[in-house]
Amino acid sequence: MQKTRYQFNKLQKRLRHTVGDAIADYNMIEDGDKVMVCLSGGKDSYTMLDVLMNLQKTAPVDFELIAVNLDQKQPNFPEHVLPEYLESLGVPYHIIEKDTYSVVKRVIPEGQTTCGLCSRLRRGTLYGYAEANGVTKIALGHHRDDILETFFLNIFYGGKLKAMPPKLLSDDKKNIIIRPLAYTREKDIERFAAFKDFPIIPCNLCSSQINLQRQAMKVMLKGWDKQFPGRLETIFTSLKNVAPSQLADTKLFDFTSLMLGREQEFDSESAGLDILA
Repeated sequence: MQKTRYQFNKLQKRLRHTVGDAIADYNMIEDGDKVMVCLSGGKDSYTMLDVLMNLQKTAPVDFELIAVNLDQKQPNFPEHVLPEYLESLGVPYHIIEKDTYSVVKRVIPEGQTTCGLCSRLRRGTLYGYAEANGVTKIALGHHRDDILETFFLNIFYGGKLKAMPPKLLSDDKKNIIIRPLAYTREKDIERFAAFKDFPIIPCNLCSSQINLQRQAMKVMLKGWDKQFPGRLETIFTSLKNVAPSQLADTKLFDFTSLMLGREQEFDSESAGLDILA
């Protein structure tokens, strides 16, 4: 039991450290912010809420937290689970009820990926709530592995060097999205969720789509992590060390205007020769 407590404390400290570093590096939370913590009922968002509540007690800035869940009216969704859990924590919360499930099932043919439309509908609803209720930051539970999966998805299937930024201004400039778990490993979140015994709610809308491209990326990354320890850390670090002049995007670097700079060099050499003469 003592060893288990030690392991939990060590893990909790590491999570607070990675989340704290991400918040500091990207100025995610500022004094007076009202942060909307988006809860799905999964391990990631539960962990995010837990860590943010703890950091709130010791942070050098004052900020509010409100936990928000979007009840998408999926069949057999256990509506009582999140309210009971959040009430036990004493954190302010709100449940948004909107039947996006029926919309997705009506629009997307059976067997095709629902994630894209589901995500857009969910995002629009959460953005609207944030604007109407004075929320200044919207916290999403994407972790480091999610960011890496998205990075490789965009490379392999989208032809883009693109991932999920830790902090994002929405296209309409009305919402700022933050990802406090951006530096946090999924395997640490899994262990933490097991320790805390969170009341996990599975997503029945897309759980049967086992051949999703993202699942393939997840398997690939987990394989690398097992076979080559440290590789994922190195890849993530590369996302923070971009050299536009060493890539090939003409919008990021002006390749067409590159010019030789020898003239000045030759003049200095000539001047040196003149002096010697």
